[in-house]
Amino acid sequence: MTLRQKLDVWLDQSWVVNLVMGVIIFNAILLGMETSPAIMSDFGPLITALDKACLGFFIVEILLKVFARGTRFFRNGWNLFDVVIVGAALVPGSQTMSVLRALRILRVLRVISVAPRLRRVVEGFVTALPGMASVFVLMAIIFYIGAVIATKLFAASFPDWFGNLPLSGYTLFQIMTLESWSMGIVRPVMEVYPYAWAFFVPFIMITTFAVVNLLVGLIVNSMQDAHQEEAGAVTDAYRDEVLTRLIAIEKRLDETGPR
Repeated sequence: MTLRQKLDVWLDQSWVVNLVMGVIIFNAILLGMETSPAIMSDFGPLITALDKACLGFFIVEILLKVFARGTRFFRNGWNLFDVVIVGAALVPGSQTMSVLRALRILRVLRVISVAPRLRRVVEGFVTALPGMASVFVLMAIIFYIGAVIATKLFAASFPDWFGNLPLSGYTLFQIMTLESWSMGIVRPVMEVYPYAWAFFVPFIMITTFAVVNLLVGLIVNSMQDAHQEEAGAVTDAYRDEVLTRLIAIEKRLDETGPR
């Protein structure tokens, strides 16, 4: 086994992965402490030094992975994700521009690439995007129809909520989130239009309980598919390893021959 292969195996060991995750979490705590003027006035230089040490740790980790895996490193999307997140801190001027300094907290997102379960969640979400697009189009149609109806019915008495199409759409979005929808909007409207419930209740049932749950169902199904693909990849890798060992054993037996 070559040095690069040994280093690759070492980087995949559980304690190394846990160490990387621990440094990520520690760095996130440091970046949170930087938001406190009182803490920075007492421990500012120490926190800054530790933050730079964490950045150096991440750079060394990525360089080791590049050396161990070569071009295979860049064929993994999660590795590219790590490079972008860590590389953002190396952009010239990042120490003077407040916006770029604030973006250092994005290093916390590296937890996703380290933790397999979090990766599965993100992969499931990305896989569900095409199906979610169709649901968003359906929701947009429902909101457009609802906004037109609400503007026609309630604009005269409630111009601040339903005065035009954008206002009606925003109000209906608030109702969909169930944020102060009853006492804040629907009940005042019903004092003027007693049968307004016949519009708002079906709208809530369709958007909040049907369409939103459909989105959740798509994401859950995609996560299950991603888990099955990951399990299948592990099984295939194990099968290939066993076959390789069997072939090697048969080759040795053929070379030794019968005694």
